[in-house]
Amino acid sequence: MSTWLLAGASGFLGTALRVRLATEGHEVVRLVRREPATGSERRWDPAAGLLDPAVLDGVDVVVDLAGAGVFTQPWTAARRELLLSSRLETTGTLARALAARAGDGRPRAFLQASGIARYGTEPRTAPATEDAPAAPDFLAQLTVAWEGAAQPAVDAGVRTAFLRTSPVLAASGGAFVPMKLAWSAGLGTVIGSGRQWMPMISLEDYLGVTLWAAAAPGARGAYNLTIPEPTTNAAFTDALARALRRPRLLKAPAFVLRRALGELAEQLVGDCWAVPARLTGDGYVFQAPDVHATIASALRT
Repeated sequence: MSTWLLAGASGFLGTALRVRLATEGHEVVRLVRREPATGSERRWDPAAGLLDPAVLDGVDVVVDLAGAGVFTQPWTAARRELLLSSRLETTGTLARALAARAGDGRPRAFLQASGIARYGTEPRTAPATEDAPAAPDFLAQLTVAWEGAAQPAVDAGVRTAFLRTSPVLAASGGAFVPMKLAWSAGLGTVIGSGRQWMPMISLEDYLGVTLWAAAAPGARGAYNLTIPEPTTNAAFTDALARALRRPRLLKAPAFVLRRALGELAEQLVGDCWAVPARLTGDGYVFQAPDVHATIASALRT
């Protein structure tokens, strides 16, 4: 069994990962900014770039999930700065600590969160693979800077995998919870034209990829965490309507969403067509490879 060090362990994905790791017998150490309350917590101060080197003693895998919520508040200038700084501080602190760790005492893997939003929301003629260029919009450039903050670890030879994650669907948290509530109340809707590609991944596969990337010696660089059989928003809403046995009656026009949500609306009405080329090429087998399996998985997790 392995010892995992987690930053951002209290969020939706961090909590699910902690439960999965504990179930499989792994030891989990949580990084916290307050005084530790249990023996499995270690204090750090990423805003000041401070992490006791001893925290890495005996650690096999480091996972960075920390960062302010992207969709919880409007993107004011102050919020944009927080979205950036909260990521660069945590990732940079971990990357420098890993780079300073030499030889056999170094963790075997650094799994760094990132986002599928790197590829932007403009229509494309072919799906984005991991070597596609980043888009110029704010959220795409945020992922570029976020991944860049891990460069000290990469330069030092630490095996680093960037998990460019799509919205993770599960009934236990994340974006699927309000979706399910709306549909259960008969308020399910197609967003915009419905023709836009809609990336997603089941929680089962998110956790599966994370454990796979930690264990696979050759897993390094960027990976797109999204279903290998892409779907559109209209196809997703049809599949969810069937799964919940609810009618699809409503439609949310793009102009209404843009007026209400501003730039945030582009993440809903825009096009994000991507495939997990490296994951499938490197041998990861998806438990939920399409929209129907992903929804079924979400309803039971």
